[in-house]
Amino acid sequence: MWVWILFIALIIVFLALDLGVFNKNEHVIKTKEAAIWTTVWVSVAMAFSGVIFWLFSQGLVENPTNLTPNNAVLKYVTGYLIELSLSIDNVFVIAVIFSAFKIPALYQHRVLFWGILGAIVFRGLMILFGVALITKFEWIIYVFGVFLLWTAFKMLKGDDDNFKPKDSWIFKQIGKIYPITSDFHGHDFFVRLKGLRAATPLFVALVVIELTDVLFALDSIPAILAITADPFIVFSSNILAILGLRSMYFLISRMLEKFRYINYSLVVILAFVGLKMLFSHQVELPEWLSLAVISVALLSGIAASLLIPEKKKEEIEPEN
Repeated sequence: MWVWILFIALIIVFLALDLGVFNKNEHVIKTKEAAIWTTVWVSVAMAFSGVIFWLFSQGLVENPTNLTPNNAVLKYVTGYLIELSLSIDNVFVIAVIFSAFKIPALYQHRVLFWGILGAIVFRGLMILFGVALITKFEWIIYVFGVFLLWTAFKMLKGDDDNFKPKDSWIFKQIGKIYPITSDFHGHDFFVRLKGLRAATPLFVALVVIELTDVLFALDSIPAILAITADPFIVFSSNILAILGLRSMYFLISRMLEKFRYINYSLVVILAFVGLKMLFSHQVELPEWLSLAVISVALLSGIAASLLIPEKKKEEIEPEN
């Protein structure tokens, strides 16, 4: 139990330093700063794999699935890469939400900070619930597998490309609870107008981001559970990936058009993990193979996006 307490305390320290020290004064996050912080968070996550090895080799954490230290590290890194990969799709949705509510770049980090804080709480609960389900009902793994394959199919069809935050059910429900003002009042989430407490666009964007993250967690958490049902590995890999989501957003949100083939990588990853769940009792894949498939799928999508020229540009050029 003390390992969990120390890990959560470490996350709280990271968040306190983020908002209270490094981003105490609100400013627009530039690409260079975002790249530095993305590198920092990825390095922290990778370094934590050494902590995972030490914890499992010393028997300092519960090990319900009887993992060896080497297998624990492989499962942690694989789970982290899955969450990091699926976060790319989350970045696109966040960009759409910020654009729809016209959130100034100056306040986007603040919204994401509180969004990440809420996501940690919700995902922690969902992970504990998911692990409990798989532990008690083995057949639930087939449900998760089918769900991931269905999600991959939907992503391949592009059903979520026309997401409009202001037309969403979430936005309409907020309007029923709080009056919504279209004006910004600094970085405040609420403002008092004519004696009434009204929500600013910052708060609306925060709630929409929070709830859409819960929907994304319905994909990512079953995907990680396909790799391991060890609660500490699932929780630590998921949370450390989420912590880097803010800097990743500022790094790649401005380059989303360049990564036009990355969705195909996510489709491959979700389909692979879904199939792995469905055939988990018939075929046992080595840990390195799962890690290799996920890494190759992600790198292939990035490489294809950078190397294959856009057809649209060719069509626009006039004929001589």
